[in-house]
Parts: sequence; C-alpha cells; structure tokens
Amino acid sequence: MKILVTGRHGQLARSLVERCASHPGLEIVALGRPVLDLEAPKTIAPAIRAAAPDVVINAAAYTAVDQAEDEPDRAFAVNAEAAGLVAAATRAGGARLIHVSTDYVFDGRATEPYDEAAATAPLGLYGRSKLEGERRVRDADPAALIVRTAWVYSPFGRNFVKTMLTLAESRDRVSVVDDQRGSPTSALDLADGLLAAIEAWGQGVTTAGDPVYHLAGSGAASWADVAICVFEAARRNGLPAAEVERISSATWPTRALRPANSMLDSSKFERDFGYRAPDWRESVATAVALIAEGAPCRP
Repeated sequence: MKILVTGRHGQLARSLVERCASHPGLEIVALGRPVLDLEAPKTIAPAIRAAAPDVVINAAAYTAVDQAEDEPDRAFAVNAEAAGLVAAATRAGGARLIHVSTDYVFDGRATEPYDEAAATAPLGLYGRSKLEGERRVRDADPAALIVRTAWVYSPFGRNFVKTMLTLAESRDRVSVVDDQRGSPTSALDLADGLLAAIEAWGQGVTTAGDPVYHLAGSGAASWADVAICVFEAARRNGLPAAEVERISSATWPTRALRPANSMLDSSKFERDFGYRAPDWRESVATAVALIAEGAPCRP
C-alpha cells in the first residue's frame, strides 16, 4: 500500500518514514516544497495525481501559534484552504485521506479530557484555521479521517523537548508554565497509530459514524511536568539538564491564548483501530535517549 505524506521535513512525516521501515507492506512517499507546497495551491493536485497513492496523510500545517495572530491569511491558506484542496485531490484519485488536526480547536474550559463529540471553540487564529480546515476536509471528502493530536515532540525538528535540552546547555534553571495541561504526544507514537489504522483498512476494518478521532499520548501533564521528565531522562543519558521553576501562564504571556486544558481522550481510536499510545513519560524518555544517541538538539 502506497502512502503519500505531505510536509516532508516535519516531525510527523519524518517519524512516519522512520516507523514505516518495520511495515513491509507499506511504502511511504514524503513530499514537500516545491513539489507539493500548501502555500502554492496549483502544486497540490498534480503532485497527488503523479504519486498515485492509496492513502494520503496530510501532516503539513502552519503551526506557528503566536505568529498566526499576525499572519491570519497565511494560516488559513495552509491550514484551511490547502487542506480542502488536498482532500479534494485525494478523493478524485480514489485514495483515502488522514488529515491531522489539533487540540487547539478546544477552548480549554473542560476539566476532563476532550472526546470527539465535545464542542469546539478555539481561542486563537491557529485553532480557528485548523477547525476551518476540518470543515473543508469534511466538505471535500466526507469519508476522510480527521485525527486530532496534541503537544507533539520527537527527535526531529523544533519542539518542546528539544528546546528544553538546548536551554539546559546554557542554563541551570528554566521557568516553565505549570497551569496548562495536555496530552504530550511523541510523533513516533502518532506515526505508529496512523500506520496501525492504515493496516487495519488493508485488512478490511471499517468504521461507522463520525470519522473524527483523537490520538495522543496516554496520561496528562503540564508543560512543567514534561520539562522535569525531559531533564530526568537527560541526566540518565549524559546530556545537560536543568532545574525547573513552575510558573503560571500570567507570568509568561504569549501573543496567542492557549487552552488551560487540552487533554484528549483517545479511547475511540483504541477501540476502532486497536492502538493505544504509550504513557507520555515513557515516550519522552525514549525521545531523549534517541537524541542522546545522535540526533542533534538543534534543528
């Protein structure tokens, strides 16, 4: 089965390429600029048509949460308009689509993890652009799988785990927000889950009802909790580590509002596709160990 992944240099695309090596029945083709550029709409349909995939995973996105507040047109062009074009081109080619979305479609006022039926109410431009992308994907391809995830990190590219390791190279202490809670997700685990879903399709598994799913790391944490886990793993692997000062969001204001709670309930994905991501602590430790083995802390 041939899988086309958008966003060739992103964390998820690189993780899918890495994990696909252990799935002999699957072939990954990762495309990005200039061949398939979500900011160049005319490239989308020809690239998908030329690749002739069985499945498309739209892993590319505009993810600069704060910058989106000042670049709404660019955020909506990539996360909404281009997402719809990817869905339309995928359907036209007879392929199946997995579109990756975000926990930022929620306002964070809930006290429990969000399930797929929870009301959406994004706080900022990034979340609104991703929610509009979900709508356009549904309109273009009602059968598309929309998979929301959260707090993604990996040994690749830019992410919170690698930022903490880089900061520890020059600081003994770092201040990290402790009043935002979410579901930290390894891109490697996310890749494993998406590949499990694709293999389930290949085995004839079908799902009914709303094709929106949540897939995130097991358990919940604050950003400060994640930082502490990163540094504990760093010490075990001989990397620089720092102490963590827990602070409030008010102490560290950002351009865009973040949901106070963006924990995701992934039980529907586990029920339908038989995959549950590991506990976030285990996956953070794995990511740090992989970085210590040779992946650079800086992009």
